[in-house]
Amino acid sequence: MEASSPLPAPSLGLTVEWLGEVRYGDALEMQQSAVADRLAGQTGDRLLLLEHPAVVTLGRSTDPKNLREHPDRLRELGIDVFEVGRGGDVTYHAPGQLVGYPILDLDACNRRDVHDHLRRLEAGLIDALEEIGIPVGRVEGWTGVFVDRARSCVPGGGERKIASIGVGIRRWVTFHGFALNVTLDLAGFDAIVPCGLRGVEMTSIARELERAGRGGEFDSEWLDRRARVLVARAMQARLGSGSGSRPETVALG
Repeated sequence: MEASSPLPAPSLGLTVEWLGEVRYGDALEMQQSAVADRLAGQTGDRLLLLEHPAVVTLGRSTDPKNLREHPDRLRELGIDVFEVGRGGDVTYHAPGQLVGYPILDLDACNRRDVHDHLRRLEAGLIDALEEIGIPVGRVEGWTGVFVDRARSCVPGGGERKIASIGVGIRRWVTFHGFALNVTLDLAGFDAIVPCGLRGVEMTSIARELERAGRGGEFDSEWLDRRARVLVARAMQARLGSGSGSRPETVALG
């Protein structure tokens, strides 16, 4: 299990915006407009935080075998299905999961390195989760954030994944991003093999707090809001370029 490096001081240039619940198709259009605005220099770097109604998304590397239910059946159940231009395999979004779409100009901040961008996203999520009190880190060879079982109260079993990452890049401006499981119903993942990782359990902040005997300390609304605040702060530190105006955080609810 690989740990994250220490949290740097907050940087200038990244505005964080909380958008509430947004349908996935609308969020795709929103990202396309945001990327175009960033390329045109009309906006600075932004992090769009939101939630989606239930939806399954198929990344560029999706293996059809990782979809356990036919798309038509999923739609009958009220779950949208989208093929998207991000990296990675199949994943699931629903209310109670914090989704983040960084719209960053990597060229402008001298970071034309996709792998570095992925590691920064992981580091920001690790920072936020550790502050909540959940031991997490990276697993070599896999993208995303996993519970550090050696430091958790349930050290046995297979790997437990708490956050997924899949990004897109257009002329060095990023889109798509990360999904952090906070309080969502994890049963939604049963329709897929999340990220194509067989034998990996999907978990959440709420589930890990329950395992640690802390489930009664927080209600779902408070936990969702706390996750937004901590992730916003951590991502401003990890992703901020230092080249723009002072960062702004729109009310996080």
